Amino acid sequence: MIESSYAISFTFLAYLVVMLGIGLYAYKNTSSSEDYFLGGRSLGPWPTALSAGASDMSGWLLLGLPGYAFASGLESIWLAGGLLVGTWLNWLICAKRLRTYSIKADNSLTLPGFLSSRFQDKSKAIQTISALFILLFFLFYTSSGLVAGGKLFETVFGLDYTYAVILGTVCVVSYTLFGGFLAVAWTDLIQGLMMSAALVIVPLISLDGGFSQLSDTLMSKNPELLTIWNDVKGEPLSTIGIISLVAWGLGYFGQPHILARFKAARSNKDITTARRIAVSWTLISMAGALLIGFVGIVYVDGNLAGNLADGEKIFMVLVNAVFHPVVAGILLAAILAAIMSTADSQLLVSSSALAEDFYKQLFNKQATQKQIVNVGRFAVIAISILALILALNPKSSVLGLVSYAWAGFGAAFGPAILISLFWRNMNRNGALAGIIVGGVTIVVWKQLSGGWFDVYEIVPGFILSTIAIVIVSMMSGKPEEAVTQSFDDYEEALKTMD
Repeated sequence: MIESSYAISFTFLAYLVVMLGIGLYAYKNTSSSEDYFLGGRSLGPWPTALSAGASDMSGWLLLGLPGYAFASGLESIWLAGGLLVGTWLNWLICAKRLRTYSIKADNSLTLPGFLSSRFQDKSKAIQTISALFILLFFLFYTSSGLVAGGKLFETVFGLDYTYAVILGTVCVVSYTLFGGFLAVAWTDLIQGLMMSAALVIVPLISLDGGFSQLSDTLMSKNPELLTIWNDVKGEPLSTIGIISLVAWGLGYFGQPHILARFKAARSNKDITTARRIAVSWTLISMAGALLIGFVGIVYVDGNLAGNLADGEKIFMVLVNAVFHPVVAGILLAAILAAIMSTADSQLLVSSSALAEDFYKQLFNKQATQKQIVNVGRFAVIAISILALILALNPKSSVLGLVSYAWAGFGAAFGPAILISLFWRNMNRNGALAGIIVGGVTIVVWKQLSGGWFDVYEIVPGFILSTIAIVIVSMMSGKPEEAVTQSFDDYEEALKTMD
């Protein structure tokens, strides 16, 4: 047991050294705010695709989704299917347009900055309110990654949960603080490959007797695990339940850390290749995550007394039980990779909101590049501390924290981004109304329950935000001529920009 712990510890340490090395390299190549927040818009198709995928999926892909499949069986396919379709549509509809428009809109580095420039909002109200929602929801999102890290170190090393969360936080902050976007993107490339490899290897090696044996075992254990129409108790899934699971796909259109990858791509031509890579990676990874949950049902039933108290630990249970300690260390490092790949992106987007959208716009409009980068680094530390405080509750659910933040971003920014990229008559008032209505709806709806109030809050948030944008834009008149002219310029640039 001691040798096993040493082997896993050594593997973890080696992995962290590599990540820190990348952070140091990126630090030497980061001289401006564009470098720090968007990597100088220099990413090729592979880092663009896998950085978007890895920063999207996070620890919930190796903990939350397998845990959900472990608890609910094939019902989880509704959730995975919605996410896969959402990934594809986001790349197909948003990626090229957002990259092009953000460059033409004063080379906007942040999502709030883009919306403010898109509608030429001299009051900076859009930028300020958008940044507030980013900071609010990213506190919960980043916290979910730290919870996942706490569960990892607690399970693998037997650490006290509090110390485990603190250790995970230090790991993530260390390279994000110095290397910025380049460090995050290149570590995401490595982490994304590790995640997909682990998600394929673990269930296939753990699968004893092949897929037919797995199906027969699940059928004998509980036939309801093999239907997408009933829950595990045999009761039909409600319309609200199915809509809530599939609606996760709507969240993609408003996730700042994913949309940042589109803006950072080297060219529009690369985005087509990146889309194919990203969708394929997502399909393989989610299929592996679901299979881990299914295999885990059989394994726990046959090898552990009683039920696994925390289903989100099923990946770690299988790895520790089936693989040699050295291999287990590598596979468990994939969880750390998943956690770090998203938490670092979230910290970076949050720091850019504070530095670009608060500090520069409200307090120091003449700030130098060095000042902005330094404020961004300070923001990484401050936000990490707040997220750490939220994560210290050991009863926190990774999937639960992610679902709230995911809905918040999807409703507050999804409709605003989508409509701003396609409707020339959308104006500043409509954008502001959509962001506020979407964000507030999530916060309020989360507190309600019963009947349709049980639907996932992203559904009413997305719908009401869209309605607010359209109605307020139409009621407050057409946008200024300069705004519509700039939109026409964006459209023209889209035809010619590589």
